[in-house]
Amino acid sequence: MTLLVLSLGSNLEPKVNIPLAVESLRRKFGKLSLSKVYESEALGFRGDNFLNLVASVECKVSLESVQNYLKLLEDRMGRDRNMPRFSDRTIDIDILLYGDSAGEECGLSLPRPEILSSAFVLCPLAELHPRLKYFPTNISFEELWGNFDKTEQKLWAIDLCSDSFS
Repeated sequence: MTLLVLSLGSNLEPKVNIPLAVESLRRKFGKLSLSKVYESEALGFRGDNFLNLVASVECKVSLESVQNYLKLLEDRMGRDRNMPRFSDRTIDIDILLYGDSAGEECGLSLPRPEILSSAFVLCPLAELHPRLKYFPTNISFEELWGNFDKTEQKLWAIDLCSDSFS
């Protein structure tokens, strides 16, 4: 079994799209561990606030299969791949960690570099896996979040009431 850690985000009908994505991931991978849901302002463009969370699961699925499934799920949920990198999203699901994979694999940089630069990724990751270590530095996610400059990127936990999160 391999630990798969994902970041989910949406700013287009996020209170609908996040639960739908979580439910689809549960059908595919089984029991997920979920962080709280966090709201944050859009970064890199003017747009509605995003809702984000981190999900993890022990899985037997190959990295390539996971990546293909996530792209298909995003597409089915209306993700427009012709939009600029920093733009509104119905759903954005990124692979943060896949076991001990490090470096370039299946066209991905793992662990995902945004872990260290995005509060909306690092905070829920530190909440879900505080003692897990970021392999390049061998520092725990809890410690990385504790040292993160929280003045530039504001985020706050919200209560997203949904049967998908029970």
